[in-house]
Amino acid sequence: MTPKAFPFPLSLVQEMEKRTPTPFHVYDAAGILRRAKALDEAFSWSPGFRNYFAVKATPNPAILELLRGAGSGADCSSLAELVLAERAGLRGEDVMFSSNDTPAEEFRKAARMGAILNLDDLSHVGFVHRTLGRLPELMCARLNPGRAKEGNAIIGRPEEAKYGFTPEQMFEGYHAMKELGAKRFGIHVMVASNERKADYFVETARIVFTLVAQLSRTLGIEFEFVDLGGGIGIPYRPEEDEVDLAAVSAGIRREMEDILVRNGLRPPRLCMECGRTITGPCGWLLSRVLHIKDTYKKYAGLDACMANLMRPAMYGAYHHITVFGKEDAPCDETYDVTGSLCENNDKFAIDRPLPRLEPGDLLAIHDTGAHGHAMGFNYNGKLRSAEWLVMPDGAPRLIRRAETLDDLFATLVPPVRARESGEHSERRI
Repeated sequence: MTPKAFPFPLSLVQEMEKRTPTPFHVYDAAGILRRAKALDEAFSWSPGFRNYFAVKATPNPAILELLRGAGSGADCSSLAELVLAERAGLRGEDVMFSSNDTPAEEFRKAARMGAILNLDDLSHVGFVHRTLGRLPELMCARLNPGRAKEGNAIIGRPEEAKYGFTPEQMFEGYHAMKELGAKRFGIHVMVASNERKADYFVETARIVFTLVAQLSRTLGIEFEFVDLGGGIGIPYRPEEDEVDLAAVSAGIRREMEDILVRNGLRPPRLCMECGRTITGPCGWLLSRVLHIKDTYKKYAGLDACMANLMRPAMYGAYHHITVFGKEDAPCDETYDVTGSLCENNDKFAIDRPLPRLEPGDLLAIHDTGAHGHAMGFNYNGKLRSAEWLVMPDGAPRLIRRAETLDDLFATLVPPVRARESGEHSERRI
């Protein structure tokens, strides 16, 4: 087993730390571009293949601009994500709007941008028509295959998920879209999150292609694209392997040829909306040890907390930890690695073997490039951290400053300002 390594020198971290004290997130631009290219190359057999990067994974315009330059679109699920995509230079069919329980204003914004509307529910066909006074020419709907597809630990069983049309509703939905003026069609499915079995995605493609063939024959429509969603997992643990993209791609190609091409249907353009597999392994949360507590067990208390990285608390997820300067030291101590929130699940690791820790030690928590900073919050008045992007030439670029107390209090009515209470507008109180 090869341990995970932090890719940048300590001197670079120290340079960033002079401007933004820990905790903060760091992303590797070169690594992100390599992973985006690998996905594109795996599906190069499909003309026009495109990944619509899931903005929710890493919602920062610097990341979106980087990926836009590599040919990626943006998958958005909210008004804020639409605006982020727009400000990163993504408009029109560069944007896939896949939301649920969607307010009218968000459909209006997506339509003004020319984004592809990917509807989550049968009732949304009429809702969008009433909201816009028309349907856009290009429409898409999200399939929930129900019991036809086994679930995934994070999203759960499809029949219990809140997302998507049933297969039966898809016939009614596309018929209604066609009657209301839609002329171009796509179909979407997303039934897994952080899935690492190649066969899972191949089976999903088989289900969707079979439905595409049935819809095409029954309704006399042609599907321009099939969006197979995201959900490709990453190896959070050192002993885990990357998903075999070649196997995923070959299996999907085989299913497309067997189900669509051999039955005389034009093969649709393939799309995906991968986020985690692009940016996840290319991000780290940097944090320092504040205290070592020794009671019924040993606790290493960090200056970060689950406001900076929620996944371990929410899912019991594993994130590898590197201790700077002790990479080769024996992991002969066992710690719960914790934050300071008033919640006992505020832990990055439980019973984790690590080198002997001391206050001041610098830690890198791995694989936080997706669903890390993005899931942050302000419970206990915690302030959200800075984000850095190390560019391909090795230069660090600050892409989000840290929040201040003034930021936190700005929405209070009347406003409360840190200086009025004698405190400085800093992250550390």
